[in-house]
Amino acid sequence: MLTRKQKEVLLLIRDRLASEGIPPSFDEMKEALGLRSKSGIHRLISGLEERGFIRRLPHRARALEIIKLPEGSEAKEAKVSRKVRSMAGAVVEQAALTASHLLSLPLYGRIAAGTPIEAISDVQNHLEIPPSLLANIKGNVAGDHYALEVAGDSMIEAGIMDGDHVIIRRADTANNGAIVVALVDENEATLKYFEKRKEGVALIPANERYETRILNPSRIKVQGTLVGLVRKY
Repeated sequence: MLTRKQKEVLLLIRDRLASEGIPPSFDEMKEALGLRSKSGIHRLISGLEERGFIRRLPHRARALEIIKLPEGSEAKEAKVSRKVRSMAGAVVEQAALTASHLLSLPLYGRIAAGTPIEAISDVQNHLEIPPSLLANIKGNVAGDHYALEVAGDSMIEAGIMDGDHVIIRRADTANNGAIVVALVDENEATLKYFEKRKEGVALIPANERYETRILNPSRIKVQGTLVGLVRKY
């Protein structure tokens, strides 16, 4: 005998396979059944598999096959099925709505937060971010900003790690203390704190293992200032 939640998830899988040809994701199942974590879905799926109601297909993502349904489930579970299907549809609709409202910024490639690397000016890809990340910034948000992937660890004490994506506002000037994209000698780009000094412009790391570089202002062009950061776990 199946539990109520096992029946609900089984019917949800059945309905999604019938309507879209693929089963729902574990996140969609979790939301539709009102569970707090995906571990609960894992237990439900494992229970259904052990009882011979479904089968997981190897080497394929989101691959579930229904082998059988509980006797009398078509009529008895119709109300539950409609409720679960409606909730699942709301989850999918919300996900689509969220995706449609993301900002797409040009991703210019990798920038050194360490030893400077050759400047990258060609768009390699695009990075989608939630508008809330730039909610307090005025102007043409998408047109005035771009993204870079960080390479290196010289800014770790500022919370910027290797592999992070930084959001940069286009600018050719910066205030002291700002974190900037600096183009050095027209062919090297680096991410550093910016500070004007009597002896020149200082590019300051946020890692004691690296030294501050002080350069003649004519050798440096500010390409933008840091306004946000995106990290993927």
